[in-house]
Amino acid sequence: MGVSTSSPEKGISLVTVDFPPVNALPVAGWFALADAVRAAGRDPETRCVVLTAEGRGFNAGVDIKEIQTRGQSALVGANRGCFQAFAAVYECEVPVVAAVHGFCLGGGVGLAGNADVVVASEDATFGLPELDRGALGAATHLARLVPPHLMRALYFTARTVTAAELRTHGSVWRVVPRDGLRAAAVELAREIAAKDGELLRLAKAALNGIDPVDVRRSYRFEQGFTFEASLSGVADRVRDRFGKEGA
Repeated sequence: MGVSTSSPEKGISLVTVDFPPVNALPVAGWFALADAVRAAGRDPETRCVVLTAEGRGFNAGVDIKEIQTRGQSALVGANRGCFQAFAAVYECEVPVVAAVHGFCLGGGVGLAGNADVVVASEDATFGLPELDRGALGAATHLARLVPPHLMRALYFTARTVTAAELRTHGSVWRVVPRDGLRAAAVELAREIAAKDGELLRLAKAALNGIDPVDVRRSYRFEQGFTFEASLSGVADRVRDRFGKEGA
């Protein structure tokens, strides 16, 4: 359980998340993920990072129970941890391929939205249930996956969108059977890793430099409203309702 790093092939680092039962990451898990991705990117032997997960789904966001138990200290920790993890994926010195299966919710969208390429399984669904969970955030990253008006509709309704639908928008590279997901992600990573390593790092920096939106600043702005919702009591009210309905 936790975050692990392996190298299935030369030039490829596989960062795997495993927090049963649903990969809802605790505060420490977000920081561990950030550290693993940054370390993989700094390794001069790495030319591509594949971000993947074990279990039922890619990522279910933050651990709401931890926030309910520890209160504002956990909320601040989750905010900082998510910010670091999302930034680590975006700022990774080499391209990052996200291999998404099952549910990709909340923080999962933050990770996939900041990845350079997304490969998904046929059962993958993406969404931000934040308004149902007493939180806000990651609209910055959902906006990198779908057009603006669809992003707003998904955000306000907390609905999900399938990998097949995202492929029609060009934000998912391939949709494959679940049992072939990791192989498909590694296949793409192998093609990327065949390029010159130094040039790849320059290319990643160049592409980040021409992005129209500063994803770090944009997401930090969103997080301010998450904290405001917590201070006002709105977040607790919604989370308590969610807890009762989900029990």
